[in-house]
Amino acid sequence: METSNPGSPTRSPDAPPARRTGAARAPAAEVGGAAAEDDQTIDQALAGDSAAFGRLVEKYQDRLYNSLLRYTGSSEDAQDIAQDAFVQAFVKLSSFKRNSAFFTWLYRIGFNRAASNARKRRERTSFDQLSEAGAPDPTDHQAPPEAAMLAQERVELVRQAVAELADDHRQVVVLREFDGFDYQQISEVLEIPIGTVRSRLFRARMQMKERLAAIVDEAQEALQKPDLGAQH
Repeated sequence: METSNPGSPTRSPDAPPARRTGAARAPAAEVGGAAAEDDQTIDQALAGDSAAFGRLVEKYQDRLYNSLLRYTGSSEDAQDIAQDAFVQAFVKLSSFKRNSAFFTWLYRIGFNRAASNARKRRERTSFDQLSEAGAPDPTDHQAPPEAAMLAQERVELVRQAVAELADDHRQVVVLREFDGFDYQQISEVLEIPIGTVRSRLFRARMQMKERLAAIVDEAQEALQKPDLGAQH
């Protein structure tokens, strides 16, 4: 195992990741295909290239931040965890065994920290900023007010359903449905068998479907109730 630490990157991993809200994510296959390029950059960092690790930060900071924002529901927590993940990756870079892609290793660090925080702070779960991390903007393309309102309502319903999932189910939903990870990549990030990924995703989807149906039913019942105040 190499023991030398890489030189300090031009862009310090201590700097908070930029927050480009609503930024399009790269397809998982495209990111996975960049593994060889990442390995080369890692070699350069380990060889003392002071700017090399900064290029990895620049490449993955927005994507990691947005994923953590969807999972934690807190911009501040997502920023702190992403920052810490890059710091840990920088410090432990020489121990990275490369039996997975760099970005899956990085996500593993970030999601492990996020899961640990969630266990300690379960009473504080907010998804107020989920739409900021890539949910559709109902005002796009100058949509009519009625269409914009319906789009926003759908975003709110999905946000509510995701927020009610258990932590382990929410993780796979965020990685699969929002980030486009395949089952193998999710397995590597969360360090669970692919079969477990599939079963958690299935249960999460069923729970969301049932919850969304219940929310719609509740809304319809509320609309059908007579307005007693209007009768007086």
